[in-house]
Amino acid sequence: MITALITYVIDPAKVDAFEVYARAWIHLVNCMGGTHHGYFLPSEGANNKAWAMFSFPSLAAYEVYRTEMAQDGACQRAYAHAQDTGCILSFDRTFTRPVLDGATVEELGL
Repeated sequence: MITALITYVIDPAKVDAFEVYARAWIHLVNCMGGTHHGYFLPSEGANNKAWAMFSFPSLAAYEVYRTEMAQDGACQRAYAHAQDTGCILSFDRTFTRPVLDGATVEELGL
């Protein structure tokens, strides 16, 4: 499994527009074979940072998604919304490998 962690710098005056974008992408990623783990919008602290996480079974599956989304009309509309509103100032995408199963300290030999 591969999980994309996206850090956004957003316009604090356009959080509502960013939330519309976020809700669209949660739906789109889930429909296109991924598992979206949600967007995390500013509440306390920095008012211009937001995060998103979504997973695909493999990097190859993510690459298929990237190819398909580039041709998908709904994806293009979601991108256009961000462009038209200027809600996203910049973003950074990092790929991670999740650790999802816990173990006792005894099982881990600690």
